[in-house]
Amino acid sequence: MHFTDLTFQAHAVAILEILNDAILHSTSLYDYTPRTLEHMQRWFQAKQAGDFPIVGAVADDVLLGFASYGTFRAWPAYKYTVEHSVYVHPDHRGCRVGLAVMTELIERAKSQQYHVMIGGIDADNSTSIALHKRLGFSHSGTIQHAGFKFGRWLDLAFYQLILETPTTPMDG
Repeated sequence: MHFTDLTFQAHAVAILEILNDAILHSTSLYDYTPRTLEHMQRWFQAKQAGDFPIVGAVADDVLLGFASYGTFRAWPAYKYTVEHSVYVHPDHRGCRVGLAVMTELIERAKSQQYHVMIGGIDADNSTSIALHKRLGFSHSGTIQHAGFKFGRWLDLAFYQLILETPTTPMDG
């Protein structure tokens, strides 16, 4: 397994497979409708415009999983905080792929001088919660009944990791 920066041309179809599986079969994504290639193109453009990484774990030219982050909230004082996501292909869950891509993503956040990483996780997703705790994330709150999917209310738990960066934070 090695890490690579994912591109639309080389990886959009594989990312779609992973995301659409999560949309259709889990509460990892509070979405109902599978995504399209057009959606992925806009997603890649937004990541590129914000200088946000999309890190993939690849083995034998197969995308095992990926992680990325983006803007947490659009106001300037949040400039040192990002919200991340991590997804693993169903065939590769339980193989430490999530741990690997998240470890790499944390290093990217440090190198870009971010201070806080936030993950919004379905409160029943014990696997993702365990992964985040293993990486040092702490529970920072839960919004009850934040979503509705599969005929039930979903609670959204937030986990955060405080990084030692930036070295010299500034207002403005």
